[in-house]
Formats: sequence, C-alpha cells, structure tokens
Amino acid sequence: MQRDVYFNQHCPVCGRMLEVRIGLLGQRVYCQHCGGGFVATDESLQPAGVEPVRSRADELLEQAMLMLEQVAVENDAD
Repeated sequence: MQRDVYFNQHCPVCGRMLEVRIGLLGQRVYCQHCGGGFVATDESLQPAGVEPVRSRADELLEQAMLMLEQVAVENDAD
C-alpha cells in the first residue's frame, strides 16, 4: 500500500499553511480556504530569498483578478 506524500506551502493569497501532495509539484493548485490559485512549489527546494518569477507573476495576476471580481460585485450591489 502506497501512501501519499505531502509538503507544506503557504497560500500566497490568504497566507494559510496548506498540505500539498508531492505529485502536484509544478502544477497549478487552488487554496481550499480562499480559492486562490498558485503553482505548487516546495519552498525548501529553492535557495533562500529567491522566488521564481513566473510563480510570483501568476500570484499577482490571481490577486488582481480576485480584486477586480470583488469590485464588480460591489458595483452590481450599488
């Protein structure tokens, strides 16, 4: 019987600590708490203080999309 192996990663949107299955490394995943999308990366495998540019760009775009959706909902309520 094979057990799934997980690593811990903070959600870049809400900051919660998540357990991500190792098989999802490098793939786009979504936070169970806030729904924010990001690329699964094991931070312990990266040099300290270095963040992949594509990953950070994806995170910023995701945050911008969430903010635009929130503004649209607020505008519809008015």
